[in-house]
Amino acid sequence: MANYNSWMNAKLYSAAGQLATEELLADRGAFFGSILGTLNHIVVADTIWLKRFAAHPGQHFALEPIRQLPAPVSLDQLLCTDISSLAERRYWLDAIITTWTQSLTETDLDHILPYTNTKGIPADKVFFSLLMHFFNHQTHHRGQATTLLFQLGIDVGVTDLLALIPNQVA
Repeated sequence: MANYNSWMNAKLYSAAGQLATEELLADRGAFFGSILGTLNHIVVADTIWLKRFAAHPGQHFALEPIRQLPAPVSLDQLLCTDISSLAERRYWLDAIITTWTQSLTETDLDHILPYTNTKGIPADKVFFSLLMHFFNHQTHHRGQATTLLFQLGIDVGVTDLLALIPNQVA
């Protein structure tokens, strides 16, 4: 899923990079308003989740840079107001996510992770399920962004995970 995440983000940011800043910031009626707002939300949510994941007792070294980040203040926070700086942050996060997920073990995935959501509600959930939510959330909002781009005449191309699954020789 981390490889798919990186692959799709590269395609999405390449497509978004074809637009002028004004087009990226224009309110398109999406949940987070604009294309840039939607892409920022994914980065914000990833940061929130990665900070929670960094509290895992495994203390994965790959998440050390995340531990140093300030926590986002809201789910609609614009961390970056231009596509190039947002892309830089996105690619940095994707590299961390890929390295970190490669270090996970079965024991890590079985752990019950306590956390508090953005509304202050505590939860205790199976780490594997939270990790699946993490990747599914990205896919959900990337789908919104690709729709907004398509409405502007920009085709991101193939977006299916199936494209990364190799054929098996019988």
